[in-house]
Amino acid sequence: MAFEYELILIGDGTAEQIAERAFPDPAERPAGAGPVLHSTGLRATHGFDVTLLTREFGYVSAESDDGMWEFEPDAHVSLTFYLDKSAEPEQSVPDMLTVVRRLLDTGPEDAVLLLDGDVLLLTRFAGALLKHRRNTWWNHHPAANTVIDA
Repeated sequence: MAFEYELILIGDGTAEQIAERAFPDPAERPAGAGPVLHSTGLRATHGFDVTLLTREFGYVSAESDDGMWEFEPDAHVSLTFYLDKSAEPEQSVPDMLTVVRRLLDTGPEDAVLLLDGDVLLLTRFAGALLKHRRNTWWNHHPAANTVIDA
């Protein structure tokens, strides 16, 4: 079973700017033209592929700890991490979260992390980081808590 994680960074940054922060090694950095960048070769080393997309607006509806959560971000960049059924979650999840952590550490953007487009895992608004699904998703991936401790 494949999983898709989406990190939404709200702000005026471009996919290229976010890619530079997310993947400091140019050999790992997703490439492309315009508002869409795709990864090449990250599946073998990190267990995922990633696509970055610059968007002018969006809509999110996801299940949170407190019921349905809705959000309509203005300008933002979304990073979609694709972990296929052959990915080892013990490697791919911490590697994906390392990219998320790097972006949170290097920029002030508000942020939302979703699982499969409808489960809220993490938010950061006005600098306050909040984990959702602590007792289910986060505890199921113990290494995740060492990468993002909130």
